[in-house]
Amino acid sequence: MNTSEKMTKIAIEALEDKKGKDIKIIDIREVTVIADYFILASGSNRNQVQTLADNVRECLGRAGYEPRQTEGYQSAAWILMDYNDIIVHIFSEEDRLFYDLERIWQDGKEISMEDFINQAE
Repeated sequence: MNTSEKMTKIAIEALEDKKGKDIKIIDIREVTVIADYFILASGSNRNQVQTLADNVRECLGRAGYEPRQTEGYQSAAWILMDYNDIIVHIFSEEDRLFYDLERIWQDGKEISMEDFINQAE
């Protein structure tokens, strides 16, 4: 398992632990050089969105990974956490529908969490 796969697995587990909704992984390695994976998740309210981000940061931090940049934490409508190899997007449900990153990055390959974990092992 390479670094980006390890980070993705940790981030997914952190999101699941705090009941993130509609968690998706988009493999963007063939589309762009900005990262290997996008991880998308939604929270039902501002507090949950921030809690999801806090847990991702804590779990990845314990593994030795710190974000290069975090944007949107205060508003908690769309929190973007840039870890170089992966980018975690945590949305309010409304903002996720509005920005529709799944459609914008449709050239990437969406990977189910089960398939990702199986391929990474």
